[in-house]
Amino acid sequence: MSDRSSWATTTHEWSAHVDAQHLQDVRRLLGRPGAAGGRRHLILEVLAYADDEAATLGRSGLAIVTSHADGAVTIEDDGRGTDTRRDSDGRLVRKPVMASADVRFSDVDTAPLLPDGLPRRGISAVAALSSTLTHENHRADGAWSQTYHHGIPDGELETLRPRRGSGTVVTFTTDVTGPADLTENDRTAFPSLTVRCL
Repeated sequence: MSDRSSWATTTHEWSAHVDAQHLQDVRRLLGRPGAAGGRRHLILEVLAYADDEAATLGRSGLAIVTSHADGAVTIEDDGRGTDTRRDSDGRLVRKPVMASADVRFSDVDTAPLLPDGLPRRGISAVAALSSTLTHENHRADGAWSQTYHHGIPDGELETLRPRRGSGTVVTFTTDVTGPADLTENDRTAFPSLTVRCL
């Protein structure tokens, strides 16, 4: 356990549990019809993190994308699971990837492009544009779940029964307009990730 102020910022600032202004800005900028690139772009945002994770580990990762009859989508990967720590007070803290900005993509003009040609904005954009998003992470030292509504968590982390193997599971429901499904090119565009669609 250590003080949160000593935790290094790599993708997200640990000090900000929820950045409501950031989430509001995402909805204002991308909530207009067609602006977000559709459900397809949001899936790509999630897959980009799984690709990052696999590349960091120097391995080929696997992500499974499941489209549900009600329009929800689940993306499950086999990475290490989202970083989760205990602070100096013993409080469980998961990196606030869903509720705060990814510092790497603060400038949309220099952000890398995803396979659909749109700039990467971070996984918090998926949460901000989803009426409901559930984020599970399974790590070697435990497993937890949290549900968000437009990026705002509806409670504390809930402990889960660990599954076999680590990884992250994101399920979201959104009403953004635009392309809904991945293309064949999308599925093969991430160099460190094999993508399967169900």
